[in-house]
Amino acid sequence: MTPPRDYYEVLGVPRNASEQEIKSAYRRLALKHHPDRNPGDRNAEERFKEAAEAYGVLGDPEKRRRYDTYGHAGLSGAGAGFDPTIFADFSDILGDFFGFGDVFGRRRGGPQRGADLRYNLEISFEEAAFGTETQIRIPRSETCSTCSGSGAAPGTRPTTCPTCRGTGQVTFQQGFFTVARTCSHCRGAGRIVTEPCKTCRGEGHVPTERNLQIKIPPGVDTRSQLRIGGEGEAGALGGPPGDLYVVLRVAEHAFFKRDGTHLFCEVPVSVPQAALGATIEIPTLEGGKTKLTVPEGTQSGTVLRLKGQGIPALGGRGRGDLHALVRVVVPKRLTAEQRKLFEQLSKTLPVPDLGDKDRSLLDRMKDLLG
Repeated sequence: MTPPRDYYEVLGVPRNASEQEIKSAYRRLALKHHPDRNPGDRNAEERFKEAAEAYGVLGDPEKRRRYDTYGHAGLSGAGAGFDPTIFADFSDILGDFFGFGDVFGRRRGGPQRGADLRYNLEISFEEAAFGTETQIRIPRSETCSTCSGSGAAPGTRPTTCPTCRGTGQVTFQQGFFTVARTCSHCRGAGRIVTEPCKTCRGEGHVPTERNLQIKIPPGVDTRSQLRIGGEGEAGALGGPPGDLYVVLRVAEHAFFKRDGTHLFCEVPVSVPQAALGATIEIPTLEGGKTKLTVPEGTQSGTVLRLKGQGIPALGGRGRGDLHALVRVVVPKRLTAEQRKLFEQLSKTLPVPDLGDKDRSLLDRMKDLLG
């Protein structure tokens, strides 16, 4: 007899491989050599069996310990070799990859967690910045109170499915290994309701709407998610409910733009204010006013910063800044007196050199828009 190959060599992993590395190596080989992908290929079938045998040992901590210590001799009587029902333990590895449904032994008859729900909620710019509380109405399913989720009429109980005998699965032979499918008679529940509950019509849950009061923390932004545990769809057969995810969308603001925790706005100033300097008032996000100092000789495009006047950080860790972009407004129409004054002023001012380039303006605009 040809001695069996080293199991680590079969899976192509080192002897100190982690459990996840062993599992990944087995999955790769199983998918490569699976008989359904290699019909009629005896060599692929043997490789498939060999990989399953190797994983059956190295995937079990106790068997692996004995194999590492004594080699193949240490596995005598320990269940080494190819087991045609081994795939019942590999659902987390191969899943439904080959289209067999519950081929690898997943039982559907037990309690099942309810589905998660998503609710899209639009809030104002200010609500996103400072937080708010609001009420939402969620359509969902809840466990039927009449039958307590069993689906059976009061005074009756579901009966065990005669086809699968309560397992939720039927098994059959597929080549050299055993395949399990979801029972079509009970649809995997393992039981049959002969007298359905009239309230839920045997479903075990009923559609309803629920009002929820939710708290939105300061600093959220568009695409922020709030997870509310246990407020999703009802679970089946006594399983827990799913969760509710509230996905936020923040409305635009008429004056402010936002980048993370920082606010940006555009502030118009007159030519005299820019030339001589001024202190002006600009709106704040809270709805009030704050003073902004425009230094003497401020150029159009200058960005002035007000520290701590931005958006509160999510989680309460400080607050961003307010950046004000100065836009010098040149009057489109002048009175005769104004024109005369400007003409007198122009005679005293130097003519700008076309070679002078204010590259800082471009850089600031890139920062602002970026």
